[in-house]
Amino acid sequence: MMRRRTFLSTGLAAAAAGAAISSRHDDPGTNWRFFTDEEARTVDAICAQIIPADRDAGCREAHVVGYIDVQLTKHFRKYQRTYRQGIARVDSDSVKRFGKRFVDLRAGEQTDVLKGIEQNAAAFFALILDHTRQGFYGDPRHGGNYQMSSWKMLKLPFPPLRGRQHYDG
Repeated sequence: MMRRRTFLSTGLAAAAAGAAISSRHDDPGTNWRFFTDEEARTVDAICAQIIPADRDAGCREAHVVGYIDVQLTKHFRKYQRTYRQGIARVDSDSVKRFGKRFVDLRAGEQTDVLKGIEQNAAAFFALILDHTRQGFYGDPRHGGNYQMSSWKMLKLPFPPLRGRQHYDG
């Protein structure tokens, strides 16, 4: 039988670990699992172009880059090389066209670069587009959709019930 003090200290340790994990998402510039800081900034900027904030949260506010980063060490491992090459391509195209890294471009310039990536690096563009959507609209337990941003925008009930509809009465 577990003593009360042991139970409480175990619970506090678990809560502290949970807070440490969630604080990583509050400051997306630290403790990346796969990305370097510069790669994370570039991916964050790409995602923000795909689903920008308006009156509702966009990818940046939903911490989609954190979702992609986590998943690249898990389910998306096979795409690590594609991401490294794709991110490098985005930055090199940005420098060639505008003399600056992607994150330093104005919004319209970023859009122009991404149109070129969509045509000339279609596999990477399709991949980051899919992963951006997954991170924005998916279940927050997977690392994206921070504070259920997209679910709030869509006015989904909390928590959503999987596999059945909500009915009144």
